[in-house]
Amino acid sequence: MQKLTPVERSALRAEAHGLKPVVIIGEAGLTPAVMKEIAASLDSHGLIKVRVFGDDREARVAMYETICEELDAAPVQHIGKLLVIYRPKKETVKERSAKAGKGMREVTIVKASASGTKRPSVTKVMIKGNERVTAGGNIKRAKPRQTSTKKSLG
Repeated sequence: MQKLTPVERSALRAEAHGLKPVVIIGEAGLTPAVMKEIAASLDSHGLIKVRVFGDDREARVAMYETICEELDAAPVQHIGKLLVIYRPKKETVKERSAKAGKGMREVTIVKASASGTKRPSVTKVMIKGNERVTAGGNIKRAKPRQTSTKKSLG
């Protein structure tokens, strides 16, 4: 089980405030499938919320400790039926997919909101070799190069 300093725990609690539970533990309790799902969520998100259905507080505390010990995670917060768990994301090297062949590349497009007061929208797009992203965030395809009719005749 990982240990967090009070400052780290406080920062993680603040970050977790806006999160929704990604795993829900039902009547069956802490099954291997649930543990696998929690591990996968921790790998991809790092900080997650887990909702536990059941009124037995001692059982929830036991589940919380079991999850943190088995998955080498740090307990952040336990409020009612919500458990907040943290484990640093694992750095994985992404393999290029078969679809993203030669000439394809992934581009992140950030567009400001129309009103200017909301968060900008962020999208990841695959573009081809003959396409480019404009300053406004639009994708433009390159036009075929014009050839002179005089050169082709002569």
